Amino acid sequence: MSDSVTTRFTDEAQTTEKDTDERTRTETNEAEMTCPECAGDVRFDAEHGETVCTDCGLVIDDQNIDRGPEWRAFDASERDSKSRVGAPTTKMMHDDGLSTNIGWQDKDAYGRSLSSRQRKKMQRLRTWNERFRTRDSKERNLKQALGEIDRMASALGLPKNVRETASVIYRRALAEDLLPGRSIEGVATAALYAAARQAGTPRSLDEMAIVSRVDKMELTRTYRYVVRELKLEIQPADPEKFVPRFASDLDLSDEAERRARQLLDNARDEGILSGKSPVGLAAAAIYAAALLTNEKVTQSEVSDVANISEVTIRNRYKELLEASDTGFAAA
Repeated sequence: MSDSVTTRFTDEAQTTEKDTDERTRTETNEAEMTCPECAGDVRFDAEHGETVCTDCGLVIDDQNIDRGPEWRAFDASERDSKSRVGAPTTKMMHDDGLSTNIGWQDKDAYGRSLSSRQRKKMQRLRTWNERFRTRDSKERNLKQALGEIDRMASALGLPKNVRETASVIYRRALAEDLLPGRSIEGVATAALYAAARQAGTPRSLDEMAIVSRVDKMELTRTYRYVVRELKLEIQPADPEKFVPRFASDLDLSDEAERRARQLLDNARDEGILSGKSPVGLAAAAIYAAALLTNEKVTQSEVSDVANISEVTIRNRYKELLEASDTGFAAA
């Protein structure tokens, strides 16, 4: 049963991928075409199924194939009910999402409970299905790591694209044999930390250590190793990337967030951001901006949100205000 369903999903995925490739090839060919009458640009009119010159209006081809579905849907639920293909492939699952999942409800298609004999049979099918999905140690390793990435990303509120990127980074590390001597959890956490920084939604090392099963020192060491061996291009963390999240957690106004960004811009112009923690700078900018806009926020509240000490906030926010005064004086 699992083999046949898996084969069907694989065939459907391959067919969908083939159709996408053909559609892309058709659009590319049309982009390279020119009008035979005036040598103008050519555009495909999806509504009428025609290839038309945008300059003189000549219909070059009216026999284009519509590769979309034959049905129409007006909302997400209707689209899901009419769609006859499975979910798209994803790198967040060790088998790319192509294998079969057997539910644990112990109910038939009509919602009726299964008999004792049927429940035992379904339990055996689930057991064999799980064994089929992870056929060797490498796949078991990948399944555990991707589960860890998904768990940590959910706890940190990271979007789906970050999870996908982290999954790809971990797969590369596994393919290049970087795991011997290092824990699965450590490499998975490092991959997620790197993906978050690449996507412009960074999290601090302290935040990562809270949700991870490894300590901060191991995370730092593993992250540097993975970045070096995979040659990942990761820019230094920008303090401004932390500002929207801190402002949202503290329920500050847009004016306060704008002032915090302005303080950081002035400090960057004065050259005082180098060598300092971006999280501490962002937290100090938020606190200083709240003071400037007369919003009631304590250093303790900012410290709890940013997970840094109040001493750091006091030191940094004074530097930011001095840099801001210098910048205004120069202007």
